[in-house]
Amino acid sequence: MEHPINILERYWKFTSFKNNQEAIINAVIGGEDTFVLLPTGGGKSLCYQIPALVKEGICIVISPLIALMKDQVQALNNKGIKALAITSGISYNDLDTLLDNCIYGNYKFLYLSPERLQQEVVQDRIRQMHVNLIAVDEAHCISQWGNDFRPAYKNITLLRRLQPSVNVVALTASAKKEVVQDIINELDFIQPKIFKQSFLRPNLGYMVYHENDKYYRLETILKKYTQSSIIYVRNRKMTLEVSQFLELKNITATYYHGGLPNEEKASNMSAWLNNQKQVMVATNAFGMGIDKPDVKTVIHINLPESIESYFQEAGRVGRNGEKAFAVILKNDSDAQLVKNQFLNVLPTVDFVKQVYRKLCNYFQISYGEGGYTTYDFNFNAFCKTYQFGTILCYNALQLLDRNSVINLSKQFKNKVTAQFIMPNTAIFDYLDNHSELSLIVKSMLRMYGGIFDHETKINTLRISEKASVTEVSLINALKRLEKDHVITLNLAKTDAQITFIEPREDDKTINRIAAVIEQQNKIKQQQVKAMLNYVENEIVCKSMQLLSYFGEKDLEPCGVCSVCISSQKKTSTVDISTLKNRIIERLKASDLSSRALVASLDCSDKDLKTVLKLLLEHNIISMTPKNTYKLN
Repeated sequence: MEHPINILERYWKFTSFKNNQEAIINAVIGGEDTFVLLPTGGGKSLCYQIPALVKEGICIVISPLIALMKDQVQALNNKGIKALAITSGISYNDLDTLLDNCIYGNYKFLYLSPERLQQEVVQDRIRQMHVNLIAVDEAHCISQWGNDFRPAYKNITLLRRLQPSVNVVALTASAKKEVVQDIINELDFIQPKIFKQSFLRPNLGYMVYHENDKYYRLETILKKYTQSSIIYVRNRKMTLEVSQFLELKNITATYYHGGLPNEEKASNMSAWLNNQKQVMVATNAFGMGIDKPDVKTVIHINLPESIESYFQEAGRVGRNGEKAFAVILKNDSDAQLVKNQFLNVLPTVDFVKQVYRKLCNYFQISYGEGGYTTYDFNFNAFCKTYQFGTILCYNALQLLDRNSVINLSKQFKNKVTAQFIMPNTAIFDYLDNHSELSLIVKSMLRMYGGIFDHETKINTLRISEKASVTEVSLINALKRLEKDHVITLNLAKTDAQITFIEPREDDKTINRIAAVIEQQNKIKQQQVKAMLNYVENEIVCKSMQLLSYFGEKDLEPCGVCSVCISSQKKTSTVDISTLKNRIIERLKASDLSSRALVASLDCSDKDLKTVLKLLLEHNIISMTPKNTYKLN
């Protein structure tokens, strides 16, 4: 049996393990049921990947996150390790072939969504596999008290019956005490080895600032700390808005959200990873599986929905061990905004029933039909058709997804049909005057023989590859051809795919999960309340608040968060006379705003305002029409 350190060096190019990794790996190799609680960036994946490579056979990995499964499979394949993922939208024949590969093809990893375990064909083939380990990623999803409970995770116990001699490793980055015990009970662990690493990040300063002008504070932070940064925003529109604002301020920025075409996602990601752009402005769709060690700041312009999600997103900063900052910018309206966004739009059981019925009607699914059928889905068109509020409807779909009624995957697609309506001879005259479109038109004509006779579905990716242009450029060219009456064009955009996991049964389907929906709504309310308490509590050290939430005890103030720094400033006395003289010296050179004075004097807003008020009262300074201060 090869030593784990040799595998670490060969495939990952590291010469030593982090913290508890080696002890965890040895426990897993030794056949122990193992529970692993490591914070984001703690290296959880290696805790099952290396034992699986040490032992003969294949490791089955259960994960609810399709995007992360695909990323991990790609990363393993890039290292020459055979791995595959079985996700939604795979035909029966393809499924059959993939499962055969797991039995006969020397594959080392099979990634499965928990829903797949319900299929008999999957269960039958797992019985035939030489399984060396079962890894349960995002294990908190199995607990009804977890922040992302998925009933389908209960199916994982099937694996223990199908492969009774194989040990299980459960991994999570966020689990409170009751969730840990629930995971151990649900997975039927006997005398498990439990590894829990403290969530303490001594190099990380948790900052919460009350700001009426968040963009100004954003600019000052990013100009002070010019290293790599992530800014999390509430919606897709804001990713573009904030990145454009930063570019105008000479701070290089790009953006990321689930609705971007794949090539644009890859391009923007690459620019940020390679430090061509300082800042990535993103929705919470960004960051899973990203391990960029030199991120200096993670900034939330809007309040996160829970401590769990905040801790995970903040955990992407300072992985190189250097001092780093996780910042939340808040103002007076944020508490109501977060309640509007996450509490006032919690769907009731009756509303979920209504959305489910309309969804089945939308795709013309008959009663008793529809299991494991997949459809391209335009979310906005669906909401418009049935006059649903977008946020409430999206939350209902998310509940259906988490409870394994449907699988909702965010996937931007262009479904394009076209037909040439300009006569054949006239097209070539047209191309003489529009040579830049020549290769695209000729590629289409050669690929689709009947495109003159009838409306034809075309593959924009294949055409763009053949014509050596980007897919975005191709779409623009097609719009130009339509405008010039060369073709008719139907460009239907979809931003998601939906797979119906079980046959349609209308209310019966939802009644089975009604209690779960109500409990999840209650947990969401508790999470939002905890988040609001965190940002409003300016007495207890921010690090202590977070660690206490996850059940850690005997805590000491961190000394580097916004609360600790503020208390240090309170204990120091400000020399009013000295500050007054320094302000006067600055104003001798030019008129300045209070912002400019704070930046140049390195004092607190409160102290500056106190002294400015004194100077105004004594008529030493006055305000200009531009809201700056000048010497009298």
